Amino acid sequence: MNIDFSKNTDGLIPAIIQDSETKTVLMLGFMNAEAYQKTVDTKKVTFYSRTKQRLWTKGEESGNFLNLIDIKNDCDNDTLLIQVKPEGPTCHKGTDTCWAEENKADYGFISNLEDTIQLRRENADSEKSYVASLFKLGMNKIAQKVGEEAIEVVIEAKDDNDDLFLSESADLLFHYLILLQAKGFKLNDVVEVLKSRQKKN
Repeated sequence: MNIDFSKNTDGLIPAIIQDSETKTVLMLGFMNAEAYQKTVDTKKVTFYSRTKQRLWTKGEESGNFLNLIDIKNDCDNDTLLIQVKPEGPTCHKGTDTCWAEENKADYGFISNLEDTIQLRRENADSEKSYVASLFKLGMNKIAQKVGEEAIEVVIEAKDDNDDLFLSESADLLFHYLILLQAKGFKLNDVVEVLKSRQKKN
């Protein structure tokens, strides 16, 4: 890997630390050539501390190590993206990240939709909110809706109308997310089951 440590006069380049599974950015540190090599050799992320003026392995005092998974260099060869498996919180203040964010899987729009479903369940008027009305009707009704939508997806899959197939697929996913929450789960719980089934090479 061709890394240009000479671009800055102090010989340091930024290293962005990202959780390899959740893709959450955990922190930003700086490395010189020696810190990079120690990281590669030990598989524990090591920085050059500008305040201590020495190499510093994250977790050397707290035990919250950053276990190396992968390193990528950027297009200018002067910034690293380091993917890790963290042990415990990353920030010295005890939070998951240095931006006080929770380190959890984020599926973008789907995660936002799950949050909306939860808000409707907890706060919305069941006479005005479809989601709230389903939760009020209970598990049997929610499960029934998932079954109905699944059948409609199968029917449309055997036809040639892609728009209807996608529309029914969206309905099925939406109602399945509602069913998951009715059972006390979210999509990430299902993802974790799938991960556990993944064959190791």
